[in-house]
Amino acid sequence: MKVNFKIIIAFAFISIFLLGCNMNKRPEKLTLKIIETTDVHGAIFPYDFVNNKKSSGSLAQVYSIVKNYREKTDNEVILLDNGDLLQGSPVVYYFNFENTKDKHIASRVLNYMQYDAATVGNHDIETGHDVYDKVEKEFNFPWMAANAMQKNSDRSYFTSYTVIERQGVKIVVLGLITPAIPKWLPEEIWEGMEFQDMIESAQEWVDYIKYNEKPDVLIGLFHAGVDYTYSNQDENTPFNENASRLVAEKVVGFDVIFAGHDHREYNLFLKNPEGNNVLLLDARSHAQAVGVATINLIYNEETGSYEKEIVGELINVTDYEVDPLFMEKFQPDFDKVKEYVSKPIGVFSSSISTQAAFFGDSPFMDLVHNIQLDISGADISFAAPLSFNARINKGEVYVRDMFNLYRFENLLYTIKLTGKEVDNYLEYSCGLWFNQMTDINSSLLLYNDKGRLKNPFYNFSSAEGIRYTVDLTKPVGQKVTIESMQDGSPFDLQKEYLVAVNSYRGNGGGGHLLEGVKLTKEELNKRIIKSTEKDLRFYMLKWIEEKKTVDPAKNNSWKLIPEAWVSKAKAREYQKLFH
Repeated sequence: MKVNFKIIIAFAFISIFLLGCNMNKRPEKLTLKIIETTDVHGAIFPYDFVNNKKSSGSLAQVYSIVKNYREKTDNEVILLDNGDLLQGSPVVYYFNFENTKDKHIASRVLNYMQYDAATVGNHDIETGHDVYDKVEKEFNFPWMAANAMQKNSDRSYFTSYTVIERQGVKIVVLGLITPAIPKWLPEEIWEGMEFQDMIESAQEWVDYIKYNEKPDVLIGLFHAGVDYTYSNQDENTPFNENASRLVAEKVVGFDVIFAGHDHREYNLFLKNPEGNNVLLLDARSHAQAVGVATINLIYNEETGSYEKEIVGELINVTDYEVDPLFMEKFQPDFDKVKEYVSKPIGVFSSSISTQAAFFGDSPFMDLVHNIQLDISGADISFAAPLSFNARINKGEVYVRDMFNLYRFENLLYTIKLTGKEVDNYLEYSCGLWFNQMTDINSSLLLYNDKGRLKNPFYNFSSAEGIRYTVDLTKPVGQKVTIESMQDGSPFDLQKEYLVAVNSYRGNGGGGHLLEGVKLTKEELNKRIIKSTEKDLRFYMLKWIEEKKTVDPAKNNSWKLIPEAWVSKAKAREYQKLFH
């Protein structure tokens, strides 16, 4: 058969021309609904596996919201997640470390919900390379962190940004992660990465995106908080942990910035350097809320670009029912996790709660200390309550109770400190924790002008292995008197001691070792003698299994004085905090 190449070529040119016309066709009007989840922390099901009861927020309910928007014909939906998905509940813990052969529950759920993009969070990194590298490969969408660079490279370790098209309109989403990870996590967990300042990285990537992509809409998806003054930082602090607001105010080009990491709620407009509005949304945590940015695009033929009307909304997820098809799809996973957390591991002779830990020596914290000392063989243990109001009841103890005993997947470090450095550590902690009392009516704890705790309670570190008093009439830096070691032997300010701390603290988190002890980051790294291979919760579980019966009790190794003042203040403030 004779082939007419001229006709074929002609048809090819016509097809290309028509395709080009179709690609260049842009709607005069378009409404985008951009939905953000953030800091989900494993809240996939409407169930609290730790306390064995129903919960109020979940991705199962978020999916009902998403489906409702997708069913409407007058808008286009883009679904985004803003990090800290892989840590914080038994659901993800089970698939992080117990069942590693199957596809991860997080990747299967987000793929099922048809997420368009996500940003990596610091607690995702904390799970370790084996977990987050596996999950990234399983996602059907890009997982982003433009400022997490491959070491000694100009390329990002994860995806930097993604381009999403809806009816010919080009939306670019840039992902950034908080750059403070090296302060909190051991290097082997983020090995192969270097973290850049968010403002500098955002500026570089926005310039690149504008030149190469020419987007109609530019979205920032930043796993970083809004309050840039947190932890004594300011707008000029390099590598600011919470720089989402700073990027909005210093970098031109963003239409919407979604924040996260801080578990706070924000819905406000900020001005960029050119005086244009930037919508900032932050949707709390644990799938309790979602942020929705509605962008109405109206095409302006004279400028050849879209004019934008932008509205922000925070939707309370707890007002929505779960999607039944979601629950049916993932019911086998729910059943596996429930069976896992229901496994008995030992017996407690009495109940313990973190409530008492805010007001001095407590059975809850002494149990953590005792386990840390046994595991590490250290002389001294430092630890702080990781939950505000956690409780483990008397009687049989289950795997689920370990998530109340120890909330995060920290490793356990053994480090070297001199006696003087131990004292400085405690002085720093007490400065964050306690008020300077002037009479019996003074407050015991340190509060801000809104009547809330001035500093995060997970930085209220106490010690075990030594005997000491904290005099609340004294100013910051002069409260602590270390009397002896726990066994009565002398405590020596010049002697080096082995000290057990979690990896968050051991990498500088909270400032106890960097600001309190005045170690440099390089010097701190040299002080680390050893680290556990697995998370501390794993070893705590094994410790309880071995003991079979545990008698939690206060060791009475430290106390607050003057005792009469403390007793009165404790009664008042206990009611204030917990009732």
